[in-house]
Amino acid sequence: MLPEPITKLILVEDEAEDAEQVISILRNGGIALRPQRVTSEEGLAATLESFTPDLVLANPACKGIAFAGIVRALEATGKDIALLALTDHIDDDLVAEIMTQGGRGIALRNRQDQLQAVVRRELDALAMRRSVRRLEAALRESERRCDSLLDSSRDPIAYIHEGTHVRANRAYLEMFGFGEFEEVEGLTVLDLIAPAHTADFKDLLKRLSRGEKPPPRLDLTAQRADGSTFDAVMEFSPASYEGEPCLQVVFRRQEIDPELAAQLDRLKTRDPLTGLYNRAHFLTLIDEAVAATVNGARDQALLLLEPDNYRNVNETVGIAGMDDVLRALAGIISHHLRPQDSAGRLGDHTFGVLLSACPHDEVLKLAEALRAGVEASIIEAGGHSTSLTVSIGGSLLGEKNANTQTLLALASHALRSAASQGGNRVDVHDPAASEKAEAAKERQWLELIDNALRDDGFILYYQPVVSLQGDEGEFYEVLLRLDGPSGEVMPGFFFPVAERHGRLVAIDRWVIEHAIAALRDRRNHAATTTLFVKLSADTLQDESVVEWVVERLGAAGVPASQLVLEAPESKVVTCLKPARDFVERWRCAGGAFALEQFGSGLNSFQLLKHIEADYLKLDRNLTADLSRHAENELKVRELCSQARAAGKTTVVEWVEEAASMPILFSAGVCMAQGNFLRAPEREMAYVA
Repeated sequence: MLPEPITKLILVEDEAEDAEQVISILRNGGIALRPQRVTSEEGLAATLESFTPDLVLANPACKGIAFAGIVRALEATGKDIALLALTDHIDDDLVAEIMTQGGRGIALRNRQDQLQAVVRRELDALAMRRSVRRLEAALRESERRCDSLLDSSRDPIAYIHEGTHVRANRAYLEMFGFGEFEEVEGLTVLDLIAPAHTADFKDLLKRLSRGEKPPPRLDLTAQRADGSTFDAVMEFSPASYEGEPCLQVVFRRQEIDPELAAQLDRLKTRDPLTGLYNRAHFLTLIDEAVAATVNGARDQALLLLEPDNYRNVNETVGIAGMDDVLRALAGIISHHLRPQDSAGRLGDHTFGVLLSACPHDEVLKLAEALRAGVEASIIEAGGHSTSLTVSIGGSLLGEKNANTQTLLALASHALRSAASQGGNRVDVHDPAASEKAEAAKERQWLELIDNALRDDGFILYYQPVVSLQGDEGEFYEVLLRLDGPSGEVMPGFFFPVAERHGRLVAIDRWVIEHAIAALRDRRNHAATTTLFVKLSADTLQDESVVEWVVERLGAAGVPASQLVLEAPESKVVTCLKPARDFVERWRCAGGAFALEQFGSGLNSFQLLKHIEADYLKLDRNLTADLSRHAENELKVRELCSQARAAGKTTVVEWVEEAASMPILFSAGVCMAQGNFLRAPEREMAYVA
């Protein structure tokens, strides 16, 4: 999966605390940010000189800068920068004011779901606008090249809009005896048709004006400027010229008999071995089906078909015999096609079938009939009689996958899936089925979580947290895994489901209870053991948890000082008041608290005015590969210096290489944790 693109964000906000909360909400929603905060027009102008944002979130009530001033500053950059107002409430007057001044929307800071949704919508719209501009530039370049090719083409080509010439190349002008395009500009194509065919051509123009599809070719007699005539063939194809829909018309002299012309046309579109459409023409048909879907057509599908065990069949019948096999397959496919369907040869032994006006259940029936038809056939090939099975993969064509490459990729994936399951089967992708599958998967995960809570189906791992300053005792991070049906599952897979269904508090309690039991079992251990246990934001807001933990510790005879409860900085900011109350009560009971991912906000030390944390676990984005990122090293040194002055213990996680250790020592980091020191294990084993 590709990483989330980083969004460059400017927050116009008086209070750093409010800005931090917004940043945390967006990061919790999976939006990667590089934020800057400004409070005045001068600050905004200075920031825009060195930092081009994707998005600006502005509080209209900001004292140092008016909303209209923000709009003017952004417009002066000449860049496409999305601007959203960030407010606590919405009323008619505010909406009217924001929209008339140039805001693109309003986000509510006290509604996390709405704030995340509005920001995501605006970022999607911004990405779409940028993509459209890139495509428009590419289109203009393509049109310029096509125009050059048109002028140099030896084929007589013209563009016709509502029956009138809007463009013609040199070969076209020479064919009809014109010197310059000005002589034909505005002239109707009907003026170049001999009187004997005028009535038929008028009828064709009327049908085209009603939106009917033009014929691929038309045999007629053409008339030059001097009145002389010649037999010609007109070939039509839809096109656009300077943004207007039109017809591309190619006039060719009729110098061969019609039967030979039809044979040549067949050679252009048909595969010589199988008689089905060739790859180029079949891809064109797919493009047309995709375009029809975009314009509202329904019930279309693409099937891909390949013989199973192709190599073995090839070895059995030989190269010459494989031609017979492929011809026989093409014949079976053609036999099962309906009049409105098309089939083509896409590869050496890959066939495609394009279905029209075919609902989902009919697609499956037709594909299954095709599979069964191949399986029941006896094929004569290379002097041998052989049987064959095929794998069929396909995809329904809808708005969500109305793109030729996407459609082919989905059908190809379904084909590979059918083949990997043993072949001789059908697998058809339904774009709408993904939501149903996701819902079913969600239910399965939730059932696994509930079973694990009920039957102790979770597993705890312990990773040493090593003191770099010679502190006594053993410290471990408690890490959670789910004992799944196919092995151990990392929290990243099941935590989102647990969060959506309110199971995080129950999971946190399970971990705390088993961590306390592990501490109880180590009461006679030579060194005092301290465990770091992660908490969710839901648990920080549960007023009963602290009393419950203290009760469990008392029952086990374990001091609270041996348990460090921790939560990410970004989560704490989103529930600051309940988190502050939680930490105060926990520290009064004798326990310690740690802030994870510290340093990820605008001013993380501002948070320490509200949350009395004992340990600061530095953000892993700052500490990864320290030896190769000098700016991160400087940031870590700065954080450690401030932490020392504040009397806090710093911890660096994810230490994966030896080169980072000297830097951590010299920066004054107190504790380190990572696979370089020791990987997590199911038993507590400290670093020697």
